[in-house]
Amino acid sequence: MKRSGNLWREIITFENILLATKKAQKGKRFRPNVLEFNFQLENEIITLQKELISQTYQPGEYTVFKIIAPKPRQISAAPYRDRVVHHALCNIITPIFERSFIADSYANRVGFGTHKALRKFTEFARSSRYILQCDLSKYFPSIDHQILKQTIRKKIKCVDTLWLIDAIIDRSNLQEPFLHYFPNDDLLTPLERRKGLPLGNLTSQFFANIYLNEFDRFVKENLKIKKYLRYVDDFALFSDDKNSLEIAHQEIQNYLVNLRLLLHPKKTQIFETKHGANFVGFRILPKRIRVLSKNVRHGRKRIKCMCRNVKVGKDKISNLYNSLQAWKGHLQHGDTWQLQQQLFGALNLDLASTIEKPERV
Repeated sequence: MKRSGNLWREIITFENILLATKKAQKGKRFRPNVLEFNFQLENEIITLQKELISQTYQPGEYTVFKIIAPKPRQISAAPYRDRVVHHALCNIITPIFERSFIADSYANRVGFGTHKALRKFTEFARSSRYILQCDLSKYFPSIDHQILKQTIRKKIKCVDTLWLIDAIIDRSNLQEPFLHYFPNDDLLTPLERRKGLPLGNLTSQFFANIYLNEFDRFVKENLKIKKYLRYVDDFALFSDDKNSLEIAHQEIQNYLVNLRLLLHPKKTQIFETKHGANFVGFRILPKRIRVLSKNVRHGRKRIKCMCRNVKVGKDKISNLYNSLQAWKGHLQHGDTWQLQQQLFGALNLDLASTIEKPERV
């Protein structure tokens, strides 16, 4: 397997770090930490560049908070200058790994995403009788640092680049505690092995794809599953032969032990596609695609909250307009015409007169 070297010079260039700042601040330009960084942009970039060259750079502390929708999760926000470094690294190493990803891995990749995954899932579901739908138990908190580093080293040999990657992985903050035991573990093994990547990092999302890339290839090439796709830790196999999926289920469980991962016992099951399946916020039925009720409730609550904030001057109409347009665009990927009439017609704010497209500056 060919390994890439001589990446460090590309990562630490002023031009690459400048490009990283533009990506890191997308949609966040007016946040205080971004404004502060941009006020002395050239000096900040040069400082980061010097720290990387001398390898004195150290990631900062995470800001941790919890969200409850769509499910309870711990989010870890890295300092802004660290997010710039994450982008600078990914600018250079992403193409190396991208070439090895399968076509039906959809998360955190340019040109892919939830809606493309939904279309492929629908195509597979409507052309197959059975589905093996799987979910990994506590995926991000379970990612084993040693295994991740070994996997990355199969593609990268540049010592300086590996130093930066290791620094980012090693500075991962503690995730929610849990114990999973695997064959040959002793009582202390799960406590001694460092694991877990912080949700919220660009690098965490990218490393999560790398971690399962060889698994994707195992399913496609070893198990010979033609209809397979994955979105982060949700993946599905489709077939007209139920027995082949039952065999694949057992083989997948055995393979995941090598990655110190477990299938979620309740969310992993084989069933007929005619009954419908949930995926990326939608329920895919033989002749309809519906939005999950919990997502509708969350969306309605969020929009109403933004409407109240606009009325009292806590938020801008332009932000509300953009959120509505984004949500409408999302809903249009399902059979949701009536739902949209109900949702947007029920708003307390008169959208037709109050929400106008923001003027271009």
